[in-house]
Formats: sequence, structure tokens, C-alpha cells
Amino acid sequence: MAVPDFENLLKVSMGLNAASIGPSAIERAVQERVAACKLGDSQAYWEHLGVSDAELQELIDAVVVPETWFFRDRESFVALARLVREEWLRSPWAGVLRLLSLPCSTGEEPYSMAMALLEAAIPADRFRIDALDISTRALAQAGRAVYGRNSFRGDELGFRDRHFETAAQNYRVSETVRQRVRLQQGNLFAADFLPGVEVYDVIFCRNVLIYFDRATQDRAIGVLTRLLKAKGVLFVAPAETALPSAHGFVSTNMPLAFAFRRAAAVPPKPQKAPDPVERPSARRPLTKTGPPLHRAPSAAPAATSPTRLAAEKSSDINEALRLADQGHFVEAATCCAEHLRRHGPSGTAFYLMGLVRDATGNQLEAVSYYRKALYLEPNHGEAQIHLALLMEKQGDTAGAQVLRNRARRLAQQSKTSHE
Repeated sequence: MAVPDFENLLKVSMGLNAASIGPSAIERAVQERVAACKLGDSQAYWEHLGVSDAELQELIDAVVVPETWFFRDRESFVALARLVREEWLRSPWAGVLRLLSLPCSTGEEPYSMAMALLEAAIPADRFRIDALDISTRALAQAGRAVYGRNSFRGDELGFRDRHFETAAQNYRVSETVRQRVRLQQGNLFAADFLPGVEVYDVIFCRNVLIYFDRATQDRAIGVLTRLLKAKGVLFVAPAETALPSAHGFVSTNMPLAFAFRRAAAVPPKPQKAPDPVERPSARRPLTKTGPPLHRAPSAAPAATSPTRLAAEKSSDINEALRLADQGHFVEAATCCAEHLRRHGPSGTAFYLMGLVRDATGNQLEAVSYYRKALYLEPNHGEAQIHLALLMEKQGDTAGAQVLRNRARRLAQQSKTSHE
């Protein structure tokens, strides 16, 4: 059988858009399973797939390559704790807060959710997190809850001392945190996936929608909408913010959280009363007077320190991210352009400009900005992945594969350096 047959099978089975990872990745997974099953060729393996649901799951596991770590996009977890503390705890309703992590991959996200809530002083018996993934391999690792150095990134690692036990060269999630997370295998597109409506107060669905084509993305958002309570909150990844906005969701306006609510759940902002018309004062002349003829010389502007300059740069980028998170793409692009004007070329700013153009459907400009980002920062992994997706859509499969290979090598080098 040809690779497109397997691509279509995976599209039907799990919604995967082959262009998002490249046909060669699927071909390698098929070859891996052909060898594991000790079959002669892909035709024999195709026939085996037709009679074995277990083998289809093995193929899915071979295709899914987890890439996650604890408190990835930390602001989302800060926003989660804030929402629960300021809204849910103050509500007279005394039930159990229900949260969903989908896909949960190897467990870092749902365990991070639990740690964030526990550190916000939310009683352990007042919330429960359902963690679902299509990959049985990933779920098995999540169940072991033992992690190496690659799962801990960044400088803020104090949570590791508070919520983990050392296990040889690794770290094991504490029993208190593990008890708040219920792991379960599930397929987002299965007919029997999580029956019921308005089940969850909070849903984390991040970094998976980008692997679907637009029609499949719409189906996924439909499922998430069914599962989310009327006043619930949906968290997505930075590159996925345009999708909720196109399906009746609005931003929660929490910077860098990429969190959304149904528009009907957000009360309209009160209209500001117009300022009263000011009547001219009898004591103030109506004619505009000119500047004084003599003015004391003004002091020279103080030099901007390197620390302050770095803070201003970070502030500009964070503001652009906040605007993009809220779906204000024009304003976000304007903010990035101003940042570039004031501070010069920046890989981060060019990458964000690419995300904005990508979200608004301007693929040609998005490609240009991703390329500029990579010119300045050749190892910018996210720019490589997003550019590869667009190149694949434009028919440049060879160029897209080169970028994916580079991104995988960088991810492997990063994993090795953290182990």
C-alpha cells in the first residue's frame, strides 16, 4: 500500500493532517510497525491493520511524538489559579471543580494543573482533573509519573522541591498531586468520546489543533464546546487563538494565558457616560496664546540603562502577545511593528508577526516573517515547525521536511542536554 493510504487512515482515525508532520514521518512509523510485526511489506501490514484494532493503536503510538514539559506556557497556569481563586472559590456553589487536559501526553500538563491549584490553596478534595490522550504509550508514562531533566525547563523550578520525590536520577510526582489526576485513553473524534454536555469548568486543549486541517479543527472545537460548561474557560496554545474566536468565544483578557469563554457568558461592558460639555470659563480666554518668549533650557534626557531597555523590549513583546491572545491581530501586528522600529530586528518579534499573519490567513506574509525569524535565530524551533506547516501546504514537501528534521534534531539535543 502507498503512504497516502496510511495518511488517510490516520486522518479518519485520529484527525491527523499528514502535512503537519510530513509524509516521511508516517512512512517511518509504518516501516517501524512492519518490522515489529515481522511482516513482509506494507501491503501485508495494511491487511493486518484491517483486522487488528490493537495494531492501529500501535501505529498511532508510533506516529505521536510527545514534546512537553512541566508548566509549559507558565502564564496559563497562573491564570488558571487566579480564575479558580477569584471566581470559583467565591461562588456559593459547593461542588467539585472539574478540569480536562486533552491531550495530556505524558502527564506534565495535568500534573502542572494540579500543582498550580494546590499552591493556590485550593483544597485537594474540591477539584478533579481528567487527563485523556489517544496514545497508550504516553499514558503509560504519565501513569508512572517519573520524569527526567528534560521535563523541567526554565529557571522557576521551585515546584520540583515541593511536589516531587527523587527516584534515582529522576523525579516522581508526589502522591497528593497524582491523586488529583485521573488518566484515561480516549479519541477526540470517536463517536462515544466523553458522552454528555457541559461537563467541565476548565478545558486545557493546547498544541494539538495545529495538527488538524480546518474542517477537523472545526469538529474538534465543536466537541470542546459541548463539553465546556456555559461559563467555563478554554485554554489553547498561542498559535491556536484564531480558532476559538471563529466559534463564538472571546478572550478572558488575561495576558499571555490564551484563555477563552463563550461570548454569551461574558457580560457586556458598561457604557461609559459621555463627558459633559465643558462651558467656556469667563476667566479663561478663548484665544490660544503662544508659548512664552523666554523658556528655561530643559534638562537633557537621562540615558536609558541596559536593564531598562531590556525590560521595555520584553514589555513590547508581551503586549503584542496579549493582543494576539485576545484576537486583536491588527493591534498585535502594530505593536510588533513598533517594537521593530524602536529596537531593531528581533527573531521573537518576527516570529510573532508570522503567527499573527498565519492566524489571519495571510500565508505568504507569514512565511516571510518566519523566514526572517529563522535568519536571526536559526534554532528557533517553533518558527521551524510553523514554517514547515505552511511550506507543506504550498507544495514544498522537501523544504518542509528539511525544517522538520532540523526541529527534531534540536529537540533531541535539548532533551540530551537536560538528561
